[in-house]
Amino acid sequence: MGAERLGSSNGCNAAADPARSAFAAEPAWPDDGQPSVEVEGLGSLGTRGARTPVPIAGEPRARASSSAKGLAAPWSWRRGRVTAALALLCTTMLLLHRRIPNSPGRPAGLVESFLPWVGAAVLPLLVTVLVRRSATALVAVLLPAVTWVSLFGGTLVDKRGTGGDLTVVSHNVGDADPGPASRLLTASGADVIGLEELTDANAPAYERMLADAYPYHHVVGAVGLWSKRPLRDVRPVPIMAWTRALHATVETPKGPVAVFVAHLPSVRVRPAEGFTTNWRDHAVVRLADAVHRAPERRRILMGDFNGSADDRGLTPVTSVMRSAQQVAGAGFGFTWPAALPVVRIDHVFTQGVDPAAAWTLPRTGSDHRPVAASVNL
Repeated sequence: MGAERLGSSNGCNAAADPARSAFAAEPAWPDDGQPSVEVEGLGSLGTRGARTPVPIAGEPRARASSSAKGLAAPWSWRRGRVTAALALLCTTMLLLHRRIPNSPGRPAGLVESFLPWVGAAVLPLLVTVLVRRSATALVAVLLPAVTWVSLFGGTLVDKRGTGGDLTVVSHNVGDADPGPASRLLTASGADVIGLEELTDANAPAYERMLADAYPYHHVVGAVGLWSKRPLRDVRPVPIMAWTRALHATVETPKGPVAVFVAHLPSVRVRPAEGFTTNWRDHAVVRLADAVHRAPERRRILMGDFNGSADDRGLTPVTSVMRSAQQVAGAGFGFTWPAALPVVRIDHVFTQGVDPAAAWTLPRTGSDHRPVAASVNL
């Protein structure tokens, strides 16, 4: 009925109404389906029921054109303020992490231990910028990206050299099977091996399995030292109530080297107390004092420090000694947890010697990965 009226309308009315103009010459009614015509400004029209014109085949062309323009919307300086704020927060953490208050709960130590991972926030922020097409957020996201590269870009460069007069390895053996662990440590070619977390159960096994390659060794409390070179002046270093550090003098063809092996107290994250580092921080002060008082000019300190080199709690050591990984390593050299390391808490620090190369060894079954370094004396 509607189609017949449209078909019988005069020319003036048809010109005024696009739908009527389209149906002035009524389409043939098919046996199956429905006829359709294209109407400028309205899209595709067909008939149904009593031949009443209705839109079919999706949105009108005008709306489709508007949607297409939305997909190619211009960049705006007004959108993306939340993304920009998050980017500025990341930049602030990278630049001013030393100014983060360390109480209550010592959050600064936690942030500094995982500081390299702040850069991981840049990628999702950048994706958000591209989706939102925000010029403001784009400029803001560039700030943490550039800051991260300035702080850690050099860490990604392979600085490992060749040679070295003395190679040392440190490993928190934990629950590792002494057999495979001893074979891996021996195969590393180390001249000196320091082990942490030794117990009455596993220490005899390491003593037996490393004896052929390392004829000189001492176990003091929960730490031990194995060496291809003669050792003298081996003594415990009192950094806490029980023995978790030792000092020894290693005799080398180029003179004596003081070697310290240490296992600092563990840290915990507890809801009521936050990041608990008190015991560790007190122990590292005593350890740094013992290193300072060593009569040897060449000094190597290695072990499990339960903190990254960026953690302000280790400043008594890092302010006077160099991290072999930072000076002569490749990448961050994460060591914990061994299955998927996200932080480096096992270190080799040096003073009076030049690191030639530093690297991380494969897993042994412990929750820590061993660390190694070669130094020039």
